[in-house]
Amino acid sequence: MAMTMLDKPAAAKDASAWPVALRQEFEREARNPNGCVGNELVSENDRVRVWTIRLRPGERFGFHRHVLDYFWSSISGGRGRQHLMDGSTVEYTYAPGETRHEAYASGEYKVHDLENVGDEDLVFMTVEFLSSANKPLPIPQARRLAAA
Repeated sequence: MAMTMLDKPAAAKDASAWPVALRQEFEREARNPNGCVGNELVSENDRVRVWTIRLRPGERFGFHRHVLDYFWSSISGGRGRQHLMDGSTVEYTYAPGETRHEAYASGEYKVHDLENVGDEDLVFMTVEFLSSANKPLPIPQARRLAAA
């Protein structure tokens, strides 16, 4: 689900059921968009950013914002839970090698988190395309150093 940057991702249909700390984190992301779409930036050049997400069972990767066209691939397969910006919560079983492409028109974005609700590590690779309709969100210098 994409929203335009003019829309307000307010607490929607089911977000009231989220724990208070989760709702507060979501509200902080709305005020200060988080463009780190993985927990490690492994490569970056003038065309792409390549990220990994590795979550042990029970670990969670917090709310982040997708504004660039990208694709992700599940490396390990596993089971994940996401809280989406429309207030919904979904659980999904990922197959190893499963890949999904997403694109955003100018002003559109998606905010969500990811929690490993399975019994094994959950590993993803995400590739963002910097020549997308939206400008890339800033990435802290410390994340860039990981990709040097």
